[in-house]
Amino acid sequence: MNRDDVSWSGYWPAAPTPFTDSGALDTDALASLMELYAGFGVHGVLVNGSTGEWFSQTDGERRTVAEAAVDAVAGRFPVVIGVTAYTARQSSALAVHAAAAGADGVLATPPPYVHTSPEETVRFFDTVSTATSLPFMVYNWPRGVAVDMGTSPGLFSRLADLATVVAITDSTGNWLSMLDTVEEVADKVRVFGSFLHRRGLATLLELGGDGNIDGGGVGAPFAVPFYRAVAAGDAEAARTAVDRYRALSGRLINGDYSGVFASPIPQLKAVMNLLGQPGGAVREPLLPVTDASVLAELQKIIDDSGIAEASARVPGGDVAV
Repeated sequence: MNRDDVSWSGYWPAAPTPFTDSGALDTDALASLMELYAGFGVHGVLVNGSTGEWFSQTDGERRTVAEAAVDAVAGRFPVVIGVTAYTARQSSALAVHAAAAGADGVLATPPPYVHTSPEETVRFFDTVSTATSLPFMVYNWPRGVAVDMGTSPGLFSRLADLATVVAITDSTGNWLSMLDTVEEVADKVRVFGSFLHRRGLATLLELGGDGNIDGGGVGAPFAVPFYRAVAAGDAEAARTAVDRYRALSGRLINGDYSGVFASPIPQLKAVMNLLGQPGGAVREPLLPVTDASVLAELQKIIDDSGIAEASARVPGGDVAV
């Protein structure tokens, strides 16, 4: 397989997994979240990624989340299931289940905590990516796994040559390194990275790249029109949309993907709750955002950005910017 075997591109939320205040999995809220994404016109969704708090779920819960998301989306856009785990055996089993559930693809990081060498990384991905015939997305997430695959010369090219790999998501905090990834492998596989800013627009129009996978999808009313404008070659409309997106995200997330006011996932779910979106509660070891002054700051960002009004305007992703 290669990049031409899938049409993956544009704006994809990395979906949070909604939990109740008591910590129970809330599949009804998850289905509502998929409906929200469909209304925004997103181009795909990642389920059970880092934002989905896979680390606090049992394997059984992860399977339930995968099934619920695939059922709720019902083929309206691609659903890729995160299968990150500490061993290739566990990741492969989750991938086999994702295929049986009807997912469109699977994704994994290198094993967290392990600090795999380049050879170990290639072996891990070779094993997991061939556990099924589904298209596979390699996820570079140095903040979460302490391995930055972009620092090993030629590693992304080796991974792009694996039989079922069709995409690489490069969520390094080093933007220039991400550009190197685009140059290295964009002719072979889809590349998702940090493109939602004016520098990213220039990259998409001139160098390459395919899309963003963005924690939570709160910025979808601005990001979806951005990618539509990019696809149409309308740089002026794209600049307008991405400037509005940055006015929101730039006040919430730092360049290294940390949150400005709290850990990224509790901060995201706090914003979603303020917007009346079905983000739900977090699970331990994460703690909810309860400080009134922080919630007031988040509300101010929401108000200043106009995201609430944009989110409420028109279903189907045709939000004016």
